[in-house]
Amino acid sequence: MPNLRQIALIVGSLRQDAYSKKIAAFLRANAPANWQITEIEINDLPLYNQDYDDDPIESYERVRGQLSVVDAVLFISPEHNRSIPAALKNVIDIASRPAGKSVWTGKKTAVITSSPGTFGGLSAGLHLRQVLQLLSAQVLVAPEVYLSRITDSLDEQGNLSDERTQTFLRRFIQTFDDWLA
Repeated sequence: MPNLRQIALIVGSLRQDAYSKKIAAFLRANAPANWQITEIEINDLPLYNQDYDDDPIESYERVRGQLSVVDAVLFISPEHNRSIPAALKNVIDIASRPAGKSVWTGKKTAVITSSPGTFGGLSAGLHLRQVLQLLSAQVLVAPEVYLSRITDSLDEQGNLSDERTQTFLRRFIQTFDDWLA
């Protein structure tokens, strides 16, 4: 397929019925045909500990390997206590180590956050962008995606059904794809 794009998808919530997973499902269903999406599992990762740099952990190596070969990483995350969920910060830390071997350097990334509240995970999104930029990742600047009142965008089956949100996310997908080109 021409211009195949390898995209890693990291969902920042471990909750089985997470809103972030519903957004991820919509994005996968609406992704361009040339995107090959790999979801990065983060629920089995032990907390990062520098002592493990000399004695690699299999799950750490799996994640580092998956992230090192993709063209871009798309983060979809909730907000926990006005910041990044612990599991998401953990995978970012794991992939930034050992020192000098960060997979984030130069990696193209984009961030989507959501919340049932008014601010759409704004604080988590800003913190996540800040961390990624510190690690020398390239972060898509616009549009910023903070989906507020996400529960209002879901139907009774939990599908993303709000037309305005769908349209916005489709435009985001197109902008992200154009940026990757």
